Amino acid sequence: MFRKILIANRGEIAVRIARTCRALGIRVVAIYSDADRTALHVRVADEAYRVGPPPALESYLNIDAIIAAARASGADAIHPGYGFLSENAAFAERVAAAGITFIGPPPAAIRAMGDKAAAKRLMAAAGVPVVPGYDGEDQSDERLRAEAARIGFPLLIKATAGGGGRGMREVAQPDEFDEALASARREARAAFGDDHVLLERLIGDARHIEVQVFADPFDGAIYLGERDCSTQRRHQKVIEEAPSPAVDADLRRRIGEAAVRAARSVGYRNAGTVEFLLAADGSFYFMEMNTRLQVEHPVTEMVTGLDLVRLQLEIASGKPLPLRQEEVELRGHAIEARLYAEDPFRDYLPGSGRLTRFHMPAGEGVRVDTGYDEGATVSPYYDAMLAKIIVAGTDRAEAVQRLRAALSAADVEGVPTNLPLLRAVANSAVFAAGEVTTAFLERFWTPGTGAAGALPPEEAVLAAAATLITSGLPVQDGAPDPWVTLGAWRVSAAPRRLTFALDGHRCDVEARPLSARGEWTLCWNGSERTVRIERPSGMDVLVWNGTEVIGASWRDGTLIARGTPYALRPLPLPSPENAAAASAAGDESKLVAPMPGLLVKVDVREGDLVRANQTVAVLEAMKMEHAIQTNRDGRVRKVHHHAGERVAGGAVLVELEPLTRAAQADDGRR
Repeated sequence: MFRKILIANRGEIAVRIARTCRALGIRVVAIYSDADRTALHVRVADEAYRVGPPPALESYLNIDAIIAAARASGADAIHPGYGFLSENAAFAERVAAAGITFIGPPPAAIRAMGDKAAAKRLMAAAGVPVVPGYDGEDQSDERLRAEAARIGFPLLIKATAGGGGRGMREVAQPDEFDEALASARREARAAFGDDHVLLERLIGDARHIEVQVFADPFDGAIYLGERDCSTQRRHQKVIEEAPSPAVDADLRRRIGEAAVRAARSVGYRNAGTVEFLLAADGSFYFMEMNTRLQVEHPVTEMVTGLDLVRLQLEIASGKPLPLRQEEVELRGHAIEARLYAEDPFRDYLPGSGRLTRFHMPAGEGVRVDTGYDEGATVSPYYDAMLAKIIVAGTDRAEAVQRLRAALSAADVEGVPTNLPLLRAVANSAVFAAGEVTTAFLERFWTPGTGAAGALPPEEAVLAAAATLITSGLPVQDGAPDPWVTLGAWRVSAAPRRLTFALDGHRCDVEARPLSARGEWTLCWNGSERTVRIERPSGMDVLVWNGTEVIGASWRDGTLIARGTPYALRPLPLPSPENAAAASAAGDESKLVAPMPGLLVKVDVREGDLVRANQTVAVLEAMKMEHAIQTNRDGRVRKVHHHAGERVAGGAVLVELEPLTRAAQADDGRR
């Protein structure tokens, strides 16, 4: 076994790999960028080396600096984790050339599976079913348009390099193809340095099923059951589970054998994951093979009792697999939820900043993998995932119940999170029934409003105001907490006011305390309620006019009422240093950058006429592209920034002016 391992990664996966290394008595070497100097993965290591400034290209993708750190530390192996250089064949070759063991598959296998187009051709030759499409070398726009017409719509554009949903676009109809192609290419080039794409028929209402495989240097190869990753948004996984509720023993055997056949066809070694689409009729199709450990590997660990990182280390050190296929046994059920620093009410916009509160759940059947702790800073330079909340039960029903309890116990402040979305999914009837497909989340959750709710808007606004009276208004932009400074209640002839944003509209709620027993009168938009507020077990119970109607809580800046999240935002006064940005953000004539990033595209010039919901710029931040859209018709008064510029969060990108009647008439004739 190895004496010292350098982990060429950061965040939760670096912390997780270090945990197994420590259990085996192996010393751990961390690497860090300037943004991660005090990060958790650095603090849990035995020693750490700086590899560059914050941008990943200059640090975590800096092969020379990483190998220099490995040599300086005396590490005899490098574990790449996932992402960054984990599927880079050239990196694996450089590691081997330096006399250091690469904990992963041979470079030839990485290269064979790293190009999705070439991998599809290899799999078809090996007898593994593949999705119909186009994976040719001719990447001209004309050829791709022609192939798209042949395949038919809807279809999928996929980057041939990399993964994680980057460089992937769904195209519903022909007139959307050119823009989707350009966007997919830009994102692929930025993420992987390669803008080649392939086209595939879009299989509707399918499940995303993946199979964990392991192969050793002695021609041994096994599969460890399957994972269902169908709960996803924009082709990025959100919730995963093992085993899949849609896979029986016979299908598990057939899809598992296909996965092993795929691995053997490229001379695979170590851990890998073969991903399939499972159609409604039971047929399955190869999508890709990830030649590394997967983010969602913990659910497989929970149901098999195996430490997959330990298996990786043993195989890399020259040992055979410790078990045969017939010895693999799946026990119980496990589910993983990915906690992201992103706002599910604002088109999944990533967030960054300091974690002022970071409380993760614990208890029987609960595991949390994270690279953060309270007080840590979430950087805009890297992936937005904060933690993985994993639960296990004797069966799926118990696992779902534990997931609900764990998500309810999680508490994060300082950055937006997708906790409201995770909680809504876990409480949904479709998820409880195990009937999720890859189309589920798009139908279930609307970024602007959340899941379908049980309360009319006026009830939701009043409920939000009532919960804030007891729980306190979350601090935003350094603003003071007006309800905390007031105390739990204060009898006064003058009403107090709480302000919210609801679907882009300002809502001012008047609140008047009636007594010291938690009774209030709340008024908004002509609706008035006399409310008594009780707090058993930390959950607000709101009693309207003497009748109990709702249990509610306020988490992550979001009202959760009757298990449903509502897109309400409290609006405290901004701090002086953020006043300009806040003013710009509230001014419909100014389109601002929602976060720091690189402008990769600006589509308008001064004097141009624009329509409501038109994309005028594209911002690249936290490894994803974000469209900057207009919210009304108008004319471009001024363009403040151009493609290729880095901009700060809150920076005004484009200013609009309203159209004159003459301009509106002229625009209507075009």
